[in-house]
Amino acid sequence: MNTSMNWLRAYVPGLSVSGQEFRDAMTLAGNKVETMEDLGENLEKIVTGKILSLEKHPDADKLSICQVDIGNEQIQIVTGAQNMKQGDVVPVVLDGGKVKVAHDGSKPKEGVEIRAGKLRGVPSNGMMCSIEELGGEKNLFPEAPESGLYIFPEGTPVGVDAAELLGLRDILHEYEITSNRVDCFSVLGLAREAAATFKQTLQYPKIEKLGSQEDVSSYLSVELKSPELCKRYTARLIKNVHFAPSPLWMQIRLRTAGIRPINNFVDITNYVMLELGQPMHAFDYDTIKGHKIIVERAKEGESFTTLDGVEHELSDSILCIKDGERSIALGGIMGGENSMITDQVKNVVLEAACFDGTNIRLSGRKLGLRTDASAYFEKGLDPNLCEMAMDRACTLIEELGAGEVVGGMLDCYPEKREDTKLTVSVFDINNLLGLSLSGEEMKKILTALEISTEVKNGANGEELSLVIPSFRQDLERMADIAEEVARFYGYDKIPSTLPKATTVGGKAKDLQLNQKLRHLAEALGYSESYFYSFESKKVYEKLLFPKDAMEWQQITIANPLGEDFSVMRTSSVPGMLQALSLNEHHKNKNAKLFEMAKIYIPKALPLTELPEERMTLTLGFAGEGDFFSLKGEVEELLRQSGLQGNFHYDKDCEKAFYHPGRKANISYEGKLLGSLGEIHPEVLQNFDMKEKAYVAILDLEALYPLSGDFRKYKPVAKFPAVTRDFSLLVPVNVMAGDLEEAIRKGAGELLEKIELFDIYVGAQVQEGYKSMSYKVSIRAKDHTLTEQEIVGCTNSLLKALEEKGARLRDA
Repeated sequence: MNTSMNWLRAYVPGLSVSGQEFRDAMTLAGNKVETMEDLGENLEKIVTGKILSLEKHPDADKLSICQVDIGNEQIQIVTGAQNMKQGDVVPVVLDGGKVKVAHDGSKPKEGVEIRAGKLRGVPSNGMMCSIEELGGEKNLFPEAPESGLYIFPEGTPVGVDAAELLGLRDILHEYEITSNRVDCFSVLGLAREAAATFKQTLQYPKIEKLGSQEDVSSYLSVELKSPELCKRYTARLIKNVHFAPSPLWMQIRLRTAGIRPINNFVDITNYVMLELGQPMHAFDYDTIKGHKIIVERAKEGESFTTLDGVEHELSDSILCIKDGERSIALGGIMGGENSMITDQVKNVVLEAACFDGTNIRLSGRKLGLRTDASAYFEKGLDPNLCEMAMDRACTLIEELGAGEVVGGMLDCYPEKREDTKLTVSVFDINNLLGLSLSGEEMKKILTALEISTEVKNGANGEELSLVIPSFRQDLERMADIAEEVARFYGYDKIPSTLPKATTVGGKAKDLQLNQKLRHLAEALGYSESYFYSFESKKVYEKLLFPKDAMEWQQITIANPLGEDFSVMRTSSVPGMLQALSLNEHHKNKNAKLFEMAKIYIPKALPLTELPEERMTLTLGFAGEGDFFSLKGEVEELLRQSGLQGNFHYDKDCEKAFYHPGRKANISYEGKLLGSLGEIHPEVLQNFDMKEKAYVAILDLEALYPLSGDFRKYKPVAKFPAVTRDFSLLVPVNVMAGDLEEAIRKGAGELLEKIELFDIYVGAQVQEGYKSMSYKVSIRAKDHTLTEQEIVGCTNSLLKALEEKGARLRDA
């Protein structure tokens, strides 16, 4: 929101600081000023001048020689403008003065300096200006000509500061206002903050309860049928409307906010919206059928044409303002073409209402409409503001002669919002802030914010009994009041203290494991990546999923950014493969990536409840490495997670994106933890990849209950281990995991370590078999193994292997 300092000074007369001082203090008080613009910068020695005479230049057809009265003297100016005449008052830059914009439209940082000189041999002692050269936007000055000099209204004094007359001696500040401070989306709200910040008195604008002896209820009636969507609706009647230009002071204030002046009536409604933060709307009274206003939902499928001439199809979730026969406005968004204000309007119904912010936002999105008014309503306005805004508008209408206000106001207010009462402890506020302020000191701060405050003695010392005005919807508890005290006491004055705590917090078990797994993955050479939770259905076709696969049960986004982000992902693999493919195309052929994020599994489609969100850890790499290196890394991650037993690998993994013979499910104590494998060649081709790629997916939701710090420390072994190598001839369909399970069964408690150190398939091995070599270490904890124990263990081990179809190689 942009706010003029001159406008603020109208309500805070004692505000005499510079623009930068204002910016710094307001930001420190919690009203962050994003940008500051000095409209008068580089506008020097510019006065109003009256053209006394003009004649053609003797040596140039397009130049004129003007004699100009600038108040204290008469000067000669040569100009190329064509739109002036004798008697016109125009802005004049004197010798040595500056303007903002050059003739070519450029805006030098230091401005454009004007010097006296000669044009085609004729002396010229200054320059007459257009509105653009002074830095004004032509669209905000409807009286400015399409091209040429700016002409002041008749009767403008001569020799005064032209930039000040145009409202250009001003400073604009743009604020970053948080959504909970609805009261600050107005000039008066910011003036209240400025008055408290600089310890000045706030003066409210002139607001009177005006009206003729007539009663508006004899002309009009209002019925509120949808109170859940409209908390309050007020209306007044203005008779004998007279349209004319707004006074210059109002035009200037509207321009500083970026609003183009139209006429007195339209300008008043815009002015009140900016000043008080309450949008208003006007209807042509004579077009309202039955002279009755009904506030209710639209009919499903109803057609309605808005002021901009666009026809909309409405739903019953949209609130409409209706007369006795039809809709005449979209409540809080835009009026209708059928009740629009024209130059022929004689009588006007003025509306000030408080519409439900959530409904306004949703309705605007459905219709593709967002207006200045709807932007205010979306934030959730104070219903008590309606009457104040209506009285202010009527005061201005009478003051500017824009019409005759009929007595009385129609007011539908089913549930009045009262001021909030709150009692807080002075000790609690001081304890929270680390201060030692008295109740009276706090009262002084809060009273400046129009919070009625009474200091009382309570059971635990001083207490503040507060009555919080309805426009401060953000103040609900002690911490909110403490923030107000801190803001205006001064954050920079609060001493630094260490926080006091009686308990020690910590991360939940699953968050601790997530952090640990991240560090481990990084230690294994993986880089963390982040992928979108939204995906396209097309990527699932690339992964060769059968049509009955769980991954096809996707949640469709109601308002997607596009087709590529239309469903919630049910697998983390598409994002990983897209990232690996991108790295390969950028010549990074040895990328190692991991992602820790959620997939979204619906419990039923269409959705009847929130989906299951499962946290997964996905590892992926291309280039160097193979299935076994990935398997080892996965086991390291699981071991470090506290799983100390044996893992089971099942080759019957149903994930279609894996290579048929190089994939496995991972289980632990009968619970499926995930899968790993090489990516199917056809899938690689679908993702435009040439290098082999490997992916592992761990279901962290299944891992959380199994994980923990189960490390057991053992004393250094006192007795020697015995190591034996076994070279086995094994059928090709027997898995290494099956052999390891047999070795563990055969060796029993003496087993210390198993290591597979060689696999061979070739000419010296019988067809249908493979050679696998294991190093097995056995050890007893309490004695040195005897020869008999070693032989017995070896025989038992070989017997278990034979049951799996393995036998010792002859050579």
